[in-house]
Amino acid sequence: MPSLEFKGKSFVYTHHLSVPFRELVVDAKKSLPAKGEKPSLDDNLIIHGDNLHALKALLPVYAGKVDCIFIDPPYNTGNEGWCYNDNVRSPLMKEWLKKEANPVDKEDLERHDKWLCMMWPRLALLRELLADEGAIFVAIDDNEMHHLKAVMDGIFGEENAIGTIAWQHSVQGKNDAKLLSLHHNYLVGYSRMPGFETERLPRNESHNVNYSNPDNDPRGPWRSGDVRSPHLRENLKFDLTAPSGKRIQPPENGWRWSKDTVEKKVKTGEIVFVENDTKIVRKIYLSEQDGRVAESIWFGDEVGTTRQATATVSDIIGESKLSFDTPKPVELVERVIQLVGNKNSIVLDSFAGSGTTAHAVLRANKKDGGHRKFILVETENYADTLTAERVRRVIKGYAFEGTQREELHREPITWTKLKKATDLVEKVGGIEMMAGKRFDRVKATVDDGDLVVTGERDVRQKTDGLGGSFTFATLGPEMSIEALLTDGLPAFDALSKYVFYTATGRTLADVPKQNSKTFGYIGETESHRVHLLYQPDKAWLRSNDAALTEQVVDDIVATNRTGKKTLVFAAAKFMGQRDLTKRGVDFCQLPYAIHRILGD
Repeated sequence: MPSLEFKGKSFVYTHHLSVPFRELVVDAKKSLPAKGEKPSLDDNLIIHGDNLHALKALLPVYAGKVDCIFIDPPYNTGNEGWCYNDNVRSPLMKEWLKKEANPVDKEDLERHDKWLCMMWPRLALLRELLADEGAIFVAIDDNEMHHLKAVMDGIFGEENAIGTIAWQHSVQGKNDAKLLSLHHNYLVGYSRMPGFETERLPRNESHNVNYSNPDNDPRGPWRSGDVRSPHLRENLKFDLTAPSGKRIQPPENGWRWSKDTVEKKVKTGEIVFVENDTKIVRKIYLSEQDGRVAESIWFGDEVGTTRQATATVSDIIGESKLSFDTPKPVELVERVIQLVGNKNSIVLDSFAGSGTTAHAVLRANKKDGGHRKFILVETENYADTLTAERVRRVIKGYAFEGTQREELHREPITWTKLKKATDLVEKVGGIEMMAGKRFDRVKATVDDGDLVVTGERDVRQKTDGLGGSFTFATLGPEMSIEALLTDGLPAFDALSKYVFYTATGRTLADVPKQNSKTFGYIGETESHRVHLLYQPDKAWLRSNDAALTEQVVDDIVATNRTGKKTLVFAAAKFMGQRDLTKRGVDFCQLPYAIHRILGD
């Protein structure tokens, strides 16, 4: 398969492997835990820090567990002010960048290379986090669309491409455009493994307008379906005889089914003769439609536009605090969640921006009683004042003065329907009667040839909160030899998850409580038990207590009733590896020997 080459690729190709692990540090003051609970890393997460390091910090717990990823990275328009500043330890990369990276603008002739260098390691880590049944959708525009597709093919595999969705982000014409008035961005979707299938989307009245029941079929409303074979099938070319005796010639490619099957469908009523017995149609029943398949074009009236999204964020946090230019609509992200996740899915957004993904998850949970979990990562300083603040207000409810609108019904107006205008009026009246109690008023308007019924609610005090909670976290110091020799040592639980993941490739969800009889035991796999002799105390780490001694080995071996090989992480050892091997123990010195040593 052809591969995309760009400046710096050879240096960033495996850069995600060398990114140091960092501990996630809870900021209780900025968190919003559930009533009576303390902030916990098991809760929804909003992480402030470099998203490359944050993704690496998530690996020990979330590798292979994230069901849905939605990201909205910089589009590289030249006006965004993003910088490439990943610490790739290569003299050639440093020479290329020469000094601390400046904002990438339109005058930078290598901005596409820098964007690709930024995206590659992040996408590689996102793939590690994605579950086998999961999928990722990346928002992008024409500036990097072609490059993104090539990178996604290289990292996720061309065979795992779900497709490209065109989203109508704007409905307002741009008469000052020099070439075309652009009204769409893209969502590029890929799965983790082959065989992924998108979930069906819910139906509404607008999707059912072509179903009717002109012949009072007891199975309910139906629409006509195609009876022609999509491909040339000579063996399916045969004449049909109508009840009146008229003969019906086969279509150019032949029928969709064999003659026996057609005759059976005629008997069951699934195929009927129409237009004076000159043609046949297949009945597709509304009752048999389980949702609807997602289409490759998403219109703004269904999933929102950038202008609507900006208004939503402004309503929530106030226009004066809005420092984010292009938020995504909640409906857009909700649609993505519907496609790839169940009610218990984990949803990750590592370019969180204004926090739309968290809003969408909370709203989806409110609608169907789900228990979806969100993880947001935001690098910029507005992670607390915008991203997290929006989520706080959405959870608790927020002060708002204005009109909230909810579309209740939409259907195209045809000449046939206009002839029966009374029926339309009665339908609107029925909707108003059913939904009127929830709104201050219900309005019917005509929008671009559609009848639209909208419920309006005047809000002057506070919107209802969606409920939920989250923990705000930052990134701790690097887990490296430098970190272990200075202040800011990682906690035992954090280092346990790190060494267990790097040694076994497995996530350690819960760290056993430690006491004098556990001897640092933290977990095991089918073939190995893992121990960590560690305290976040520099003096202790320099003492003999931190070393693996013969007595400690005897105690560890005595607790091993499984016969599995034992891996012990410690600062030092007072035994030779030959003696340790005889007892089924492998020693790994902290911190510079921490690496994946099993299963490869």
